Amino acid sequence: MEKNKTYFNWSSGKDSALALYHLLQDENYAVNELITTVNSHYNRVSMHGLRKELLIAQTDALQIPASLIELPEMPSMDVYEKIMSKTVTRLKNEGFTHTAFGDIFLEDLRVYRENQLTKIGLKAVFPIWKRDTEKLLNEFLDLGFKTIIVCANSKYFEEDFVGTIIDKNFIKKLPDGVDPCGENGEFHTFCFDGPIFTNPVPFTIGEKVYREYDSPHTDDSICKSEKYGMWYCDLIPN
Repeated sequence: MEKNKTYFNWSSGKDSALALYHLLQDENYAVNELITTVNSHYNRVSMHGLRKELLIAQTDALQIPASLIELPEMPSMDVYEKIMSKTVTRLKNEGFTHTAFGDIFLEDLRVYRENQLTKIGLKAVFPIWKRDTEKLLNEFLDLGFKTIIVCANSKYFEEDFVGTIIDKNFIKKLPDGVDPCGENGEFHTFCFDGPIFTNPVPFTIGEKVYREYDSPHTDDSICKSEKYGMWYCDLIPN
């Protein structure tokens, strides 16, 4: 049976890693490319704040061809969609029929992704969709994956939270209302080792910084104030 030519939307974090792990086990799909959005102003992974050099070292260790989608510092939705459409059209023209995501239960985001992809003629796959997030995190650790927290919402966490490696005691220490996988944007991670890697990705922990942003004006936002803060831990490639 011919496998569906698939590209994976790689964030560099733990949910992406586990979703990719499951997709690679599925005989229906052949993962031929990873794509990641990068803030071209800072040369870092969008949302996560991870250095581009470390992302490249990570995808090299996965041994799957990877490409970067460079976005401006604060792209409008119109600019974002134009840039993404250009990349997705290129992939469609190269014979890709499917694309996969590490989303777990953000319904609105899934609908948005599917609607945009349908316009171009691609089908979306969600390997860990609707899975219990506590069980997912335990499965992730049991498989031998390793991940470190690179950014966290200051509404829930202090500076010492970023730069810590997730272990089995992690869930017990989380504040009330925080999803074990950070699926509501409470925190993001960098996955640096596991069964899909040919080698661990080496890095050194750098400085920790705090940044404030304007809150998104949505009813389901976890940030209800005008501003919200994020703690970041810089990871330096070795």
